Amino acid sequence: MEGISKAIGIVVIAMMVTALAAAVLTIPVYYLWNWLMPEVFGLTTLTFWQALGISLLSGCLFQRGSSSKSSS
Repeated sequence: MEGISKAIGIVVIAMMVTALAAAVLTIPVYYLWNWLMPEVFGLTTLTFWQALGISLLSGCLFQRGSSSKSSS
């Protein structure tokens, strides 16, 4: 039973660290968008949650995929 509790604790901590990292990485997108886009392109400002969505979407679209091909 102790092993299960430890595993659950590790999962909870990992989820909290992931959420914190997502929030920290979203803040630059939020501030840069709201600073530049309305002035340059006349776009509206974003909320934090919209900036998080843009960060996740750009991560999915522009992430380099791993290749299973060997380089030899």
